Amino acid sequence: MTSSAEEVHLRALEPEDLELIYQIENDTTFWRHGASTVPYSRYALRQYLSAAQNDIYADGQVRLVIEAGGEAIGLADLTNFDAIHLRAEIGLIILPEHQGRHVGHAAVRLLCDYARRLHLHQIYAIIAVTNEPATRLFKSLAFEASAVLREWLRGEGDDFIDAIVWQKRF
Repeated sequence: MTSSAEEVHLRALEPEDLELIYQIENDTTFWRHGASTVPYSRYALRQYLSAAQNDIYADGQVRLVIEAGGEAIGLADLTNFDAIHLRAEIGLIILPEHQGRHVGHAAVRLLCDYARRLHLHQIYAIIAVTNEPATRLFKSLAFEASAVLREWLRGEGDDFIDAIVWQKRF
């Protein structure tokens, strides 16, 4: 899967991606955007890599590597796959030094194309109301704000912040 925004590709995970996954999964600044609350060992991630079939029906998710300019710079996920209702949640992490180059836009567009090929009815993302770059990204790709989830995500300290569900139907 390729986009020309800067020659962005999505590709399957390879054993050589262990260090990228290790770096992303253990960066605590990313944890507030997802469900991770503990670090992962290389051993656990190696097991994940060897067990993953890269089949959304078998694994309940698909994790792809985002490449730009021939370099692995992030991960794009379809998670929380629901085979009955044909929907999945989007997850997107781009290493901080590669953010702001519109790579996310190209990666989400490619992920949408892939979701269509999987015959999904819809995909969605849950985004903190404070995450303005992600909000702009999903708006620009014709996702619709469909629900506000009150105090859904933990913010700094003991604060909780609202999130918005952004949906795209095919």
